[in-house]
Amino acid sequence: MKKFLSGLLPAVPIAFILGSMIFSHSCANTTTPPTGGPKDTIPPILTEIYPGIGMTQVPVHKTKLEMKFNEYVVVKDPKSLYLSPPMEKMPKYRLKGKSVIVSFEEDLDSNKTYTLDVTNAIADNNEGNMYPGFTLVFSTGDRVDSMVVTGTVQDCNTLEPVKGATVMLYKDQADSAIFLKRPDAAIKTDQWGFFCLRNIQDTVFRMYALFDENNNNKFDPETEKVAFIDTVIRPEMMVNDTLFELKKFEMDDTLNCLARKAEYELNLFKEKPTKQMIVNKERVGERTAYITFMAPYAQIDSLWIKGVPQDNIITQFNLVQDSLEIWINDPKKQPDTLFLNVKYMKTDTLGLLNSFTEEIKLLKPKTSAGKSSKKDIKKEDTTAVFTIEAKPETIEQYGFVMEFKYPVVESAFDSLSFRYLNPRQQEEKGTYKVIQDSLNLRKYVVRPDVTLQPGYEYFLKVPHRKFKDINGFYNDSTEVKVKLPNDDKLSTINLTLSNVHNKYIVDLLNDKRNKVLRSYIVEKDEVLKFPYLKAGKYSIRITEDVNRNGLVDTGNLLEHKQPEKVRFYKLDDGTFLIDVPEMTEMDQSIDVMEMFK
Repeated sequence: MKKFLSGLLPAVPIAFILGSMIFSHSCANTTTPPTGGPKDTIPPILTEIYPGIGMTQVPVHKTKLEMKFNEYVVVKDPKSLYLSPPMEKMPKYRLKGKSVIVSFEEDLDSNKTYTLDVTNAIADNNEGNMYPGFTLVFSTGDRVDSMVVTGTVQDCNTLEPVKGATVMLYKDQADSAIFLKRPDAAIKTDQWGFFCLRNIQDTVFRMYALFDENNNNKFDPETEKVAFIDTVIRPEMMVNDTLFELKKFEMDDTLNCLARKAEYELNLFKEKPTKQMIVNKERVGERTAYITFMAPYAQIDSLWIKGVPQDNIITQFNLVQDSLEIWINDPKKQPDTLFLNVKYMKTDTLGLLNSFTEEIKLLKPKTSAGKSSKKDIKKEDTTAVFTIEAKPETIEQYGFVMEFKYPVVESAFDSLSFRYLNPRQQEEKGTYKVIQDSLNLRKYVVRPDVTLQPGYEYFLKVPHRKFKDINGFYNDSTEVKVKLPNDDKLSTINLTLSNVHNKYIVDLLNDKRNKVLRSYIVEKDEVLKFPYLKAGKYSIRITEDVNRNGLVDTGNLLEHKQPEKVRFYKLDDGTFLIDVPEMTEMDQSIDVMEMFK
């Protein structure tokens, strides 16, 4: 029996659970330490508990759990006093001497195994040393369930571990269970995204994880992230006194935390809303407005503005079709209020999509009083405003990017002038191609036909009055200059991709994985070049673009659709960061099929 009980609490010395042995040489003074004495760095020690580990026939009415420590403690995080299976209301606690007493506002269920996890919840009262925690296991029936499942929860895009996610098991296999019911077993993930659901039944479950914003142990799709395992699962491991995954470790104990076996991996994602309606609208200029939809891929049958000829209306959806820009191609003064009518598929009260026509009032934005002098007139009040972006590090890949503030109705791209100077200051003229962006009708890419070389200076000139926008304004002339970096300390990564049998998005990220530095879309084996890199650490992310839309698509729980797979290139030493020194050309190879198998 003692062997069984010790297996339920491998991280807590049994001597302190079942007895009161005290090691005077290892315990700090937890009352008032002598002035100038050593700082207390030892976490509190659990000396008594009720009910005892693995106790059965625990009363279901007015149940109280008591944990007594060797020093005065505080509860740092009440949410980490986590009962499984969870009840409608969170457990309550109070401090009494050196004890923490946990109680419940409702009766426990009969004939059920419960676990109370207190990891990262309790600290000593003096120095705030965190108690590593343990799991109190007891039953209101005549037996204690003994199965275990483990795993990790990570963000679907960054693959970073998610702390504080709720992992839940349901015996009810209906898709609606996670929306309507509390789970049959649950636990919170630690800082490594790791979870261990212990002392559960030997039966089949549905497994989910969610970031439970309101702590109601149910999925609220409008606000919360979710993850799921595609198939039902059945526990294979049993609680025993040697099971490494049951031990409690300090979260900075990297070696032991990473050594724990994860049977399941859940990727947390935020669903796109499914209820469709117009949720926002704004008139941002005399001839410019936008409307946004709650859900992506809005289906618009027709759109018109009262008093405006249909041929004078220009519209453009964003990539996921949940935001629509609208322009009026007419330079004359427009009414203070525009009446926009949109006929689209809207979600009705029964949750079904039906054709609906909605009239929207678009009020002209408020402006300051009339302009008092010429200095009050802005450039955009008289000219067709545009920008040209050409970064030295990326011009070879992206070219000169020319973007107008408003759609242009007259253009003369053949009037652009592209020239370059070699290191001896000899000038030559070059040819170019112009490609309109497929997703932004105001953006154009100018690509030189020549191979760009270090040491050369490249110029793109836009002549005066060659472009006219919907306001009737013409452009000013401008010229931009760009020169490839010639710092001999810069480095290059040549990335060879093999076994590419799908469409993939390949991103080069910084060391924190929060900024995309370069991006490619590939559909075949090829070598990608990432030049002009400063010495530092970089990460390579590859996303499998299953539906080939150029986006990283999220999942959908009810459709049993997982988010598109994301993988980070892992080096031979198990790390995900490529350390690029100065003045280096590095070659890296990735077998894409192997990475995504």
